[in-house]
Amino acid sequence: MSDVYAPLRLENQLCFPLYAASRALIRKYHPILSALDLTYTQYLALMVLWASDGLSVKDLGAQLYLDSGTLTPLLKSMEQKGLIVRRRSESDERCVTVSLTEAGWAMRDKALSVPAQVGRCIKLDGAEAMELYTLLYKLLGELNGGEDAQ
Repeated sequence: MSDVYAPLRLENQLCFPLYAASRALIRKYHPILSALDLTYTQYLALMVLWASDGLSVKDLGAQLYLDSGTLTPLLKSMEQKGLIVRRRSESDERCVTVSLTEAGWAMRDKALSVPAQVGRCIKLDGAEAMELYTLLYKLLGELNGGEDAQ
């Protein structure tokens, strides 16, 4: 006899271990980033800007999968900390560009040890970590309409 309610069991949901693992991993970041006076989302935004400074708010949001309602207060907080500046484009006032300040660039050196510190909390070997990374980006791409998520 089959259980018609089996699809509603928590252990049968792909979303739940993704959600729980994400929350647990972000909790590992918290004390490390707190020492730098950064939130996890601010750290993500900085990583994007360190790789490609001077992005539009729209492009930054697209890379972080954040909407403007979430991104605007994040950027305001980062600007108040002196990590970034936001400037309206002279050619198109609707476009706002986000650029790192000297303090934002200096934070890169301070954050250099963060990946290794968090990595020590994850008990996956290199192949397992790469497989998980690949599968998660594949899933992310599929969930976003087949776009390349990397």
